[in-house]
Amino acid sequence: MSTLTLVRHGQASYMEADYDKLSTLGEEQARKLGQYWARHRISPGRVIHGPAKRHIRTMEIAGQIVQDAGLFWPDPISEPAFDEFDAFTVMRIMLPRMTAHNTGIRRLSEQFETLRHSPEAGRILQKLFEEVCREWCGGAFDNDEAETWAQFRRRIASAVDHVRQTAVPSTHTVVFTSGGPIAATIGHSLGLNAVQTVEFVWLSRNCSYSQFLFSGDRFSLHAFNSVPHLDDLKLFTYR
Repeated sequence: MSTLTLVRHGQASYMEADYDKLSTLGEEQARKLGQYWARHRISPGRVIHGPAKRHIRTMEIAGQIVQDAGLFWPDPISEPAFDEFDAFTVMRIMLPRMTAHNTGIRRLSEQFETLRHSPEAGRILQKLFEEVCREWCGGAFDNDEAETWAQFRRRIASAVDHVRQTAVPSTHTVVFTSGGPIAATIGHSLGLNAVQTVEFVWLSRNCSYSQFLFSGDRFSLHAFNSVPHLDDLKLFTYR
């Protein structure tokens, strides 16, 4: 039986110009993960990361701590297929169309515009994003300007299947990625529909990990949103 661990990146710089950069708290979360692995002598046989800066930096911090503890850390493999769906493009394209058909989304959008410079802006934007994603994943607003939810799910399923097919039996692969790919992989393993799957996008904590066991045709969810390394409630973040 082999193991696949998907790690969500540490907290990014939400509501800032460069969202993709880890925040100070995000770097601390990544250090905690590396320290936990080092303490428990966890050393993966293969490390893969998505293309985002937040994926790479989370991996670098955790991996360096594992290496400093004298444990093996393989040369990382870059895999663009484990990138997040383009949430900014989805919002830019879908939001104007959805406000004309969905009163709840229109109300949240107006509320955000009114309060965009207030402390409440981040919370309202998250609620708006969730509602847009729920509509987007249904497929009614699909167009050629943005990757569809169905296309995204197929991309992630293909990437996960490739990991499984190329894994040495009874080994451990770690992938540093985002909440969307983790949600899609959960949906892939459990056979969930589009709406059920998208709900997992915003449930993953930053720097949490989800694990899957696989052998042959078997691919099973073993753990979701695990954070045994985050020993302080201030480290529990979702954006």
